[in-house]
Amino acid sequence: MGTSAPATAESTVRLSTLSDRVRIEIGGQLFTEYIFGTDAAKPYLHPILAADGTQLTRNFPMADVAGEEQDHPHHRSLWFAHGSVNGVDFWAEKDGVTGRIVHDGLIEVKTNEKNEGVIRARRRWVAADGQQVCSDEISLRVTAVPAGRLLDFEIRLIAPKDRPVVFGDTKEGTMAIRLAKWMTLPHRFQGRDQPGVGQMVNSVGQSGAGVWGKRAAWVDYFAPREGKVYGVALFDHPSNPRHPTWWHARDYGLFAANPFGRHDFENLKDQPRAGEHVLAPGESVSFRYRFYVHQGDTAAARVAEHFLEFAAR
Repeated sequence: MGTSAPATAESTVRLSTLSDRVRIEIGGQLFTEYIFGTDAAKPYLHPILAADGTQLTRNFPMADVAGEEQDHPHHRSLWFAHGSVNGVDFWAEKDGVTGRIVHDGLIEVKTNEKNEGVIRARRRWVAADGQQVCSDEISLRVTAVPAGRLLDFEIRLIAPKDRPVVFGDTKEGTMAIRLAKWMTLPHRFQGRDQPGVGQMVNSVGQSGAGVWGKRAAWVDYFAPREGKVYGVALFDHPSNPRHPTWWHARDYGLFAANPFGRHDFENLKDQPRAGEHVLAPGESVSFRYRFYVHQGDTAAARVAEHFLEFAAR
């Protein structure tokens, strides 16, 4: 199941650097774009497309499309952020109130000898008052697998040399994706019951809305559409702090790996700081995740086997 097979016309990865984004194509077709130069409060990847071009993430808030639920305008397709960093909210987006993750430059954009598209970038986490709270360096790796796509997201969070950084205990985070409405489970929106044919399962056999707040090595979210089944699985690498992570996973299409939300997820009312993580001045912490975009349900797409391959890297 290795990911370094010789490139074919259908699997060749091509990266194109534009003024405000890096466009990622596989086999001449768009897979996604890493968008960093907009008025958004953070860089993000949008859209996320299956191997046959089916869009798996919603359009809002990047575009208004009839029939989409326009809730949570900070849910920008695929992103990394957290709701409390030295008390600053980088998860939500409220002008003049919440923080911004600011693109600070591309370090590298290339396709390597393994036919992996590689993007490396620096960003700054800046509070509403202009003070830099911390910084990060990210690495994105994209490759094709049969009927699927792999997107590895690695991040190193770095504290300034003169002060610590506290990643606070809140459910609002962290490595996240917001799927299209057609992929969701039955849920409520604006007080009304909404139909849904999607399913969500985790590595320990829990399913549906019961995945929320639980610890697991991975979560897979999938749904049928026009005679096919499409899914996105998110893997938490065993080397990550606090693996297996907790999951902020919702029936309306959001799911996120959150290593800092223990008190919220475990309902530890008398321990509001149980999940916080402190970086001393100049220290850093790294996390590695993989998104596996696939066809078929969890078993057909061999999600568990793909996780083991990722875990061994």
